[in-house]
Amino acid sequence: MISATAGFVVFLATTLALLVLVVLTGLAAKRRWHIPLVVASVGALAMTIHYALLLGKLYDLPAAGWITPVHLAIARVATACYLLPVVTGIRTIFVPSTRRLHRKVAFLVLAMTLLTAITGTAMICLAPRVA
Repeated sequence: MISATAGFVVFLATTLALLVLVVLTGLAAKRRWHIPLVVASVGALAMTIHYALLLGKLYDLPAAGWITPVHLAIARVATACYLLPVVTGIRTIFVPSTRRLHRKVAFLVLAMTLLTAITGTAMICLAPRVA
């Protein structure tokens, strides 16, 4: 079985790599590749979250201070925001004029994902390990 730390790192890297491919295929309007990559990136994100929860049990997260509630709030909002590009993407298939909106919300989600990764890294760096 893979450790919480290794699982988190592997799936975070996988999620980020898939998101890069999602952006590239989206900008190139390669729908045949774009949609399966979106599905794969959401699956990788789910695994990243799973391992992040396991990883969190190894650290005294409240001891990290203010960054913990900030990270958790941003992570929750970012996760919920993943619905926006999915919904606008489906709409764009049927109403191509909404492509610009889809692009904007997709980049918003990418920015939220990056902010979540940065605050999560800071939180883990500031929290003492307990196990």
